[in-house]
Amino acid sequence: MPLEQGLVQVYTGNGKGKTTAALGLAFRACGRGLKVLMIQFMKGGGPYGEHLAAERLAPLLTIVPYGRPGWVNRDNPDPEDRRLALEALAKGQEAVSGGVYDLVILDEVNGAVGFGLLTVEEVLACIAAKAPGVELVLTGRNADQRVIDAADLVTEMREVKHYYRAGVPARIGIEK
Repeated sequence: MPLEQGLVQVYTGNGKGKTTAALGLAFRACGRGLKVLMIQFMKGGGPYGEHLAAERLAPLLTIVPYGRPGWVNRDNPDPEDRRLALEALAKGQEAVSGGVYDLVILDEVNGAVGFGLLTVEEVLACIAAKAPGVELVLTGRNADQRVIDAADLVTEMREVKHYYRAGVPARIGIEK
């Protein structure tokens, strides 16, 4: 059963849980038989736990990572990083225009803007292309105010305490 009304959600802030919240929404949507596409920006080097879970939930959940392994250089991004981000956004814009997916998640798209891989205008064009029955979620730190203004729901994750600061690395099954 398709969504009667698709809205735009933004999960931002410096706290942990933006991708996890989006995955929780994806899990709930799959439980109701909705088709979900998560496009991941700047996330090469997997597979991560969510990729393995998506294989089990296919064909309802599809996750497509775009990005090279390692970190993007914020001060001097590689042209390949920009190319991959543009490719990911084009896939997202195609997906939100309707017909196949009920929920489209652009994971770390706000981060891609912050790293100079995408412009806010490119992301806003993707939001504008959203069909009425498609839910769109955009995650990542430092969401631009114009993206926030275009959203119907905005949640800011705020770090209060994080075990990374005590030297605990990312753990398989929890963070990756």
